[in-house]
Amino acid sequence: MSYAVTLIPGDGIGPEVAEAARRVLEATGAEFEWDVQNAGSEELARSGELLPAAALASIRRNRVALKGPITTPVGTGFRSINVSLRQQLDLYACFRPCRLYKGVRTRFDKVDLVVVRENTEDLYSGIEFEKGSTEALIEVALIEKIKNIKIRDDVGISIKPISEFGSRRIVQAAFEYARANNRHKVTAVHKANIMKFTDGLFLRVAREVAQNYPDIKFQEVIVDNMCMQLVQYPEDYDVLVLTNLYGDIVSDLGAGLIGGLGMAPGANIGDEYAVFEATHGSAPDIAGQNKANPLGMILSGVMMLRYLKEFDAANRLEHAIEGVIEEGTDVTADMKVDRKDPTAVGTREEADAIIRHLQAPV
Repeated sequence: MSYAVTLIPGDGIGPEVAEAARRVLEATGAEFEWDVQNAGSEELARSGELLPAAALASIRRNRVALKGPITTPVGTGFRSINVSLRQQLDLYACFRPCRLYKGVRTRFDKVDLVVVRENTEDLYSGIEFEKGSTEALIEVALIEKIKNIKIRDDVGISIKPISEFGSRRIVQAAFEYARANNRHKVTAVHKANIMKFTDGLFLRVAREVAQNYPDIKFQEVIVDNMCMQLVQYPEDYDVLVLTNLYGDIVSDLGAGLIGGLGMAPGANIGDEYAVFEATHGSAPDIAGQNKANPLGMILSGVMMLRYLKEFDAANRLEHAIEGVIEEGTDVTADMKVDRKDPTAVGTREEADAIIRHLQAPV
């Protein structure tokens, strides 16, 4: 069976790691019809469109996409394409496995947890009002009237919507993932002690949903305590479910436990569509230099194979990745004990090594 998959190379190092992932995925024996589409800052310069309608239509048609990193300006400029894709395609669940592979440099011995992040609500909804704008002043006046408090006029305002609907489906997604993958505990991460009507709503719904899964242990932890717990006892945690902002932060913390964002795959999944992507940035400073670690993108491809129910191909590919990492020879500089190690290989060569492992006799 051949799978039609939208491939968005992205910008910066995106095209390099996307090409490495494409070659490795094809080497598993699974068959793909790649529908290559462009998006991002380089596409904006070429065509004037940041997220072309053709790219979005391709994902809607194929229902599955593999996407490289795309540059997002900090503080100014356009909003994140990743956020736009998640909202337009209702990719409400972000899955970020954080698994430590033998041979990776890290301070920990055992980490194997999954961060499940709500993708469409919270402060990432983009409901913001600029300092000094008429809208911001209206919001300030309204809040002062309703809450009988004084707010400075020189404020920017962001609104944090958390719905019962959004909370229920992300917590259900976390429990369903746990059940399907033989996980034993789901931890709801929150700040309900302070934000009682947003995080409080999320926590109340999480408690309700947990009652439908008596076979899975349920735990609740305040987000700041969760961060401390993860750097002390990561082995105590299994599946974490969080609202959008906390999920973004904690998933990067989880990546730090397993060697960095270069080792962190990701999947954004809704009821109809799924987009798999490396979670690191576009690293324009090393673009085109064959230096980028492709493992985050390739491991995202492993997740895609499992989503497509190509379990044998996924397992063989992950085993090949494990072999290359454990040997420690054909890996990029960030995977070496000394990042200036002259034996470090490039993006293409690391992909080649994984393909050799895939094709080696068992």
